[in-house]
Amino acid sequence: MRATINRAHNRIQPRTVLPRYNTKTIKGYALVFGATAIWSGNFIVARVLSHSVPPVTLVVLRSLVAIMVLLPFVVSSLGKEAGLIRKHLGYLALTGFLGMTMCNTLVYIAAPTTKALNMTLIAICSPIFTIFFARVFFRDTLNFWKIIGLMTAVTGVLFLITEGRLSRLGGLTFSRGDLWMLGQAASFALYSILIKIRPAGFSPLVFLFSLVVLGVSYLIPWFIYELPGLTNIAFTPTVVGCIFYLGIGPSLLAYLFWNQSVAIIGPSRAAFVYYCLPLFSGIEGLVLLGEPIGAVHVFSGALILAGVIFSTKG
Repeated sequence: MRATINRAHNRIQPRTVLPRYNTKTIKGYALVFGATAIWSGNFIVARVLSHSVPPVTLVVLRSLVAIMVLLPFVVSSLGKEAGLIRKHLGYLALTGFLGMTMCNTLVYIAAPTTKALNMTLIAICSPIFTIFFARVFFRDTLNFWKIIGLMTAVTGVLFLITEGRLSRLGGLTFSRGDLWMLGQAASFALYSILIKIRPAGFSPLVFLFSLVVLGVSYLIPWFIYELPGLTNIAFTPTVVGCIFYLGIGPSLLAYLFWNQSVAIIGPSRAAFVYYCLPLFSGIEGLVLLGEPIGAVHVFSGALILAGVIFSTKG
């Protein structure tokens, strides 16, 4: 009799609701915030080196740094995963081309012929492309909270880059560099979609190493063309430091963080966090360049973060 009562009591108990933000999800968001923060410095370095180092040469040099840093950690695993690499070579070649060749090169090609304001504006189009491609390829739904998050984040970004004067958007002019940046945004979105369907069995470091090697291989003919100009590059401590930062930060750690985060929380949610790119750029501009942060930056940052939070509720 007691057992019967206990079973009936258990049936009417409300089902336990698991917390939405478990440890794995928190890790995913921490990784994507880290990747975005590192990538935000890429635009500052692009402006610093835009007239000092040719674009493809810069990508090749930063890739070589990433390869040298990665090699000791993957050399023992490359043999074990060589079969996987051969099996999925087509996928790796396409993903490396979009994520390493196109994304990196187009930023440096665009930098000398466009304004920083335009670069930031077009770069944050990438989440919109990502959401669109995720809808097309994965049938991802765009529910109420994602729509609210998207609108809030976009408003924050536009408010930030126009310094609170949205009327400035009507006066923006678009140059050849802006078109290169638009291509970069679309390439990064496609890269993020491909990361979602990464073949099983790859260790994160071997996967990234394969993408970097394949990505830089596409640039070898162009690099040979730029080779005579190497004699005109002044490898000052600043230039060398920037190259090593690009090789270890944006080329290595940021991609590693981003790949892992997309695997955990998906490309659409990771894309929303990417809207924080201008926010991180503003903070780095204050620390590294002494650019002040005013009330408009605080308000814009609050809107961007609110948009990210809203988007995770869906």
